[in-house]
Amino acid sequence: MYDKLTKSDIRKMEEEIEHRKLVVRPQALEDVKEARSHGDLSENFEYYAAKKFKNQNESRIRYLERMIRTAVIISDESAEDEVGMNNLVTVEFPEDGTTEVYKIVTTVRGNSLEGLISNESPLGKALLGKKEGETAHVCVSPGVEYDVKVLKIDKSADDKDDKLRSF
Repeated sequence: MYDKLTKSDIRKMEEEIEHRKLVVRPQALEDVKEARSHGDLSENFEYYAAKKFKNQNESRIRYLERMIRTAVIISDESAEDEVGMNNLVTVEFPEDGTTEVYKIVTTVRGNSLEGLISNESPLGKALLGKKEGETAHVCVSPGVEYDVKVLKIDKSADDKDDKLRSF
């Protein structure tokens, strides 16, 4: 696997594992017991649904533990005036004058629909290390290129509400 993760990514994964072990697992086991007590298991949909949910929870725990075990830790620190990991960046697209706000995150948390741009995406790579007022050249593929201008960098972006992308 060897995903590149920041310390905050790992902290969030550990919090999710703890929640799943201490809250979700006991509830899932209780749901299985409850469904089993309803009698004939051959036609008991509740039992199969409860077992499926329990197995999905255990699978997610194993997945997160494996990601932590095989992760390559990357720094989320950057110079005060440069775009870095976990920073909110306001950019302008000079071609049409529109502005967007993105947060640069690791691939595990990337979700372009929520404005979370991976540090390994073309836009993320182009923005990292840029300063306010600088223009970044984004090369998506040969022949597909555009420029973006960095308008504002917010280093105080709070990432408590960011969710890890499910598998």
